[in-house]
Amino acid sequence: MLHDKVIGIYCIVDDILKEMNHKEHNNRTFSDSQVLSTAIVSAMIFNGNQTQGLSYMKSHMFERTINKSGFTKRLHMLKELLMTIFLGIGRFFKYVHCEMEYIIDSFPVKVCHNIRISRSKLLKGESYRGYNASKREYFYGLKVQLITTKDGIPVEMYLVSGKEHDSQILQRMHHDLPAEGALYGDSGYTDYELEDLFKETQQVYLQIARKTNSKRKDKPHMAYIKESMRKTIETSISQICSMMPRHINAVTTNGFIIKLILFVMAFQIKHVI
Repeated sequence: MLHDKVIGIYCIVDDILKEMNHKEHNNRTFSDSQVLSTAIVSAMIFNGNQTQGLSYMKSHMFERTINKSGFTKRLHMLKELLMTIFLGIGRFFKYVHCEMEYIIDSFPVKVCHNIRISRSKLLKGESYRGYNASKREYFYGLKVQLITTKDGIPVEMYLVSGKEHDSQILQRMHHDLPAEGALYGDSGYTDYELEDLFKETQQVYLQIARKTNSKRKDKPHMAYIKESMRKTIETSISQICSMMPRHINAVTTNGFIIKLILFVMAFQIKHVI
């Protein structure tokens, strides 16, 4: 079953690159589709350990691979392509499966413990110091804004600094959601003006959970629907976080971001194959 799943990952990535008419050097012994599928397998099965991922792919899939240093350089060059594939799969659910209900939520990813903030080399500045309300603790790192289908499959993601509030992020996020669709979110995304703006300009209905002192009260059945949607994306976030190691090893900020994208993408592809 594991080998079949790995083959499925490679086939999906390779087919998408062919559909995009992706070009690369003819003399390469390790193609871009092999690099990307190996990176996804590393995130999905080996908690992001790319050395173990390369070793597995060499013994079970490919006759030839490349060394870890060469693999890392190639993967960094393919960062934008990796995100394009992720969004392409998301568009498949949005416009082929005609999904009309989506959920948005965020989760923090810290780069180090608070006591080591002054020595952090990946990120620097107070803008990365955020607050995790669910755990009632401060963290230093990035915040992942995730949009999923009603079944919890990721279709869009955004990485922002930890300090930014959810409502501020929602104002400047570029969405590619179908008209007449609905986007559910918790009370942290409350912004009445933005709700009206989305409805008028994008024909997307923001279904935000209401606070007890809200000016726009929900009827009981709508409050129940919003709470159910929130549980779905919380489950997806929990499963994504379970794929991550306790500490994401990265030498550069770019490497850290790539690994974050890979974990979310691995969870997405797991629901496709």
